[in-house]
Amino acid sequence: MIELVAHGVTVALATGGGLFFLAGTLGLLRLPDFYTRVHAVAKCDTVGTGLILLALALHVAPHPEALKILALLVLVLLSSPTSGHALARAAHDAGLEPWRTPGEARK
Repeated sequence: MIELVAHGVTVALATGGGLFFLAGTLGLLRLPDFYTRVHAVAKCDTVGTGLILLALALHVAPHPEALKILALLVLVLLSSPTSGHALARAAHDAGLEPWRTPGEARK
């Protein structure tokens, strides 16, 4: 019975991760400028990868590989938002203007 519940949680986490990846892909395709695209991809990839790695760690739970997967999860949770921020800062420093609606004044 416990194995069945663990399997269900694993499937739910992996499915949730896949849905976050789908949302990030849609954001990459549909959002208007670089900054909003980086935001969507960085957030959705972080959460999507986190959920899938949690599912994988739960799936192999009694084995030492689960600790390696959790270490990888920590590295992804630290590096993905940091790289998204670095990309946005580099674009801002290079002078890339954010998208504005037609007629919207600069601040």
